[in-house]
Amino acid sequence: MVALQVHVLLIPSLMSIMGAAQYMMQDAALLSYIDQRFLSLEKRLEKCNRDALDYVDEFREFSKAVLSRLAGLSTSEAEVQGELQNLLTRLEHAQRDIDYLGSIPDSNACVEVHEDLLKQQLLEEAEEKKRLKLMLNASCDHVLAGIRSLKVVKKTGGKHGSWMKDPGKKHSKIYLLSGSVNNVILEFANIMAFTENNQTLKARRVPLPLPWEGTGHVIYQGFLFYHRHGSLNEILKVNIQRRNLAGQMLLQGAGRIPAYQLSPQTKIDLAVDEQGLWALHAEPETGGNIVISKINAEAMAVEHSWDTPCSSQGAEAAFMACNTLHVVYNSPSGGSSRIQCVYDVLDALNAYLNPGVHFPKRQGGHSTVHYNPKEKQLFAWGDGSQIVYKLHTEQK
Repeated sequence: MVALQVHVLLIPSLMSIMGAAQYMMQDAALLSYIDQRFLSLEKRLEKCNRDALDYVDEFREFSKAVLSRLAGLSTSEAEVQGELQNLLTRLEHAQRDIDYLGSIPDSNACVEVHEDLLKQQLLEEAEEKKRLKLMLNASCDHVLAGIRSLKVVKKTGGKHGSWMKDPGKKHSKIYLLSGSVNNVILEFANIMAFTENNQTLKARRVPLPLPWEGTGHVIYQGFLFYHRHGSLNEILKVNIQRRNLAGQMLLQGAGRIPAYQLSPQTKIDLAVDEQGLWALHAEPETGGNIVISKINAEAMAVEHSWDTPCSSQGAEAAFMACNTLHVVYNSPSGGSSRIQCVYDVLDALNAYLNPGVHFPKRQGGHSTVHYNPKEKQLFAWGDGSQIVYKLHTEQK
């Protein structure tokens, strides 16, 4: 009986405990479900963030591409406008030509006009050639046939420099200009004083108002003509005795590239021959070919210029002799120098590119090669040596 009573009393308690356990299991399942949903939401949010970042990167790249295309369209628009303007100009010229042709009664008039223009052009060319011959005196009747010998007079100074006599003066003074940038000339009484061992002690020092650049300077009629250091194309004229500036000029088109590829320190090379002062340089517009300019030494102005077929590529120096340009070529390592291009300003049709005149008995390069019209010799500077070359000439 007692056991039955206990059993009756335990049944409600067990039922209550089982109900509580059931509720707890349901709560745990609910919490697990909620946790899974939160994890799923977090993953989706993370994916959304990644997608948003990818979209931002793609938009940035798209923006850059759009801006680049817009810039290209602006450039294209400017080019199109330029082409349209050019086309309008050409149309205007064509319209004027059509109006002009329409005003001519027949084709015979065209022929007459063209013949008159041709005659006028030939007349102008003849007058120009006559003027040039008068300007250059046309007194040269010989051509260079070869270089007979050389004499190394002295070895002093560095790789770059120049030395010379004044062909416009009767004295026998020697001038030494050492280096590609300097402002002091050494003047010697004669060649004997120059060749002595202590020659620099006996030399007269001539300071210049402004330094020179390159090695293409010349002394003519008591004046030094040189390319001013630090300038693009300014040529100065200095009185050697008074040591003052006597003139200056700008040589248009010069100074942007070296006159000779193998002598890059020289942008403008000045020269003297029987006709006076010249300037030699190269221009990008001529494809690097050498340009000759005849200079009025008194007025410091260009009288005439010639574009030559002689290239500055592979050239180391050049000189003028009897109205004629002679370009000296060599190898970059310094081999046998040779004159490989000749151009006569009064007879351009007979310019030739391979005369085959070689410098004798010497291997190496030249910093300068200058012609002395009074002595008919070349004064050259080669690797620190001062050299004289004797010339062999023939009648034209």
